[in-house]
Amino acid sequence: MLIPHPSMLVAPQSNDIEVQQVNLDAPLQNHSNIPSEFVWPDDEKPCLQPPALKIPPIDMKAFLSRDPEAVANICAEVSEACKKHGFFLVVNHGVDKKLIEKAHKLIDAFFCMELPEKQRLQRKLGEHCGFANSFIGRFSSKLPWKETLSFHYSNDKSTRTVEDYFLSSMGEDFREFGSVFQEYCEVMSNLSLEITELLGMSLGVSRECFRDFFEDNESVMRLNYYPSCQKPEVALGTGPHCDPTSLTVLHQDQVEGLQVFVDGRWYSVAPKEDAFVVNIGDTFMALTNGIFKSCLHRAIVNNQIVRKSLAFFLCPHKDKVVTPPKELITNENPKKYPDFTWPTLLEFTQLHYRSDVETLDAFSRWLLEKNK
Repeated sequence: MLIPHPSMLVAPQSNDIEVQQVNLDAPLQNHSNIPSEFVWPDDEKPCLQPPALKIPPIDMKAFLSRDPEAVANICAEVSEACKKHGFFLVVNHGVDKKLIEKAHKLIDAFFCMELPEKQRLQRKLGEHCGFANSFIGRFSSKLPWKETLSFHYSNDKSTRTVEDYFLSSMGEDFREFGSVFQEYCEVMSNLSLEITELLGMSLGVSRECFRDFFEDNESVMRLNYYPSCQKPEVALGTGPHCDPTSLTVLHQDQVEGLQVFVDGRWYSVAPKEDAFVVNIGDTFMALTNGIFKSCLHRAIVNNQIVRKSLAFFLCPHKDKVVTPPKELITNENPKKYPDFTWPTLLEFTQLHYRSDVETLDAFSRWLLEKNK
């Protein structure tokens, strides 16, 4: 079903932070000629019918059963995928289907509000949470054809970070919204911690190694909303990037759009209703001393229907030092990156956005220069 998209995206802000309106007089999805700010160069235009990426469906129930044979087979599959491109699926994850459905319905409820209402949560310059319509104020070209809402989650059980955020920012009418996403983030945090156990065993370190590191995680939840686009062959919902965070646990609706760059070409990751897509981010790649890969990916749009996704970005506590376990540093694989904290990498990505496969190398050089 085509969901209406009543809001209008706003053009990039000028240096004096005045908001200028893109020349739009109707919702984005109704325009046959999209604004030039959203047109991507020929060498970056989307591939609308790429081949499917073969990624393993990982049975979390089987992994958590601790059956030695099942665990060994699952770890081998995850290791192969993460060394090649960092993407895999998790199935039999135990997440309540009704909770996922509620979360997707609330995406509709938020993004179909009038723009002034959504702008009550407007992301401020220099921040990475809040409502953003195409990252206005940060870029003047190659804008993504989407809107997002991002918010913090803390795994401190004495707080209800998400619920408090929506109540304080949007009022009592958003109590249910905050409650649902508080629960969703708690479930995603638990699932992410289980996945870190799997990743640890796949690397040959202890099951608890990465789980302990992320137990007190301070993560980010993002709701993605991609309106239909009359010229999907020239626009992108999200440009090519690597996630700077540790892990991304993504639930797609049933509209295809995610693409991954592997061996010099783009592949699609088809939606699977009962599965989450997991991918390695830059921070976790550093934790593995470069053994597991953070891979370029992007999102395309279509000319018929809205696409939505729920992305939970696992991030370590701000005081945790990102450094690989000693077992992963060898003569054959010496230490690749300097130690850092997640806020420092976040600062770098805010200054130098549109992260690519060389982000960690560039960050390492920047960090060494900064610490001279």
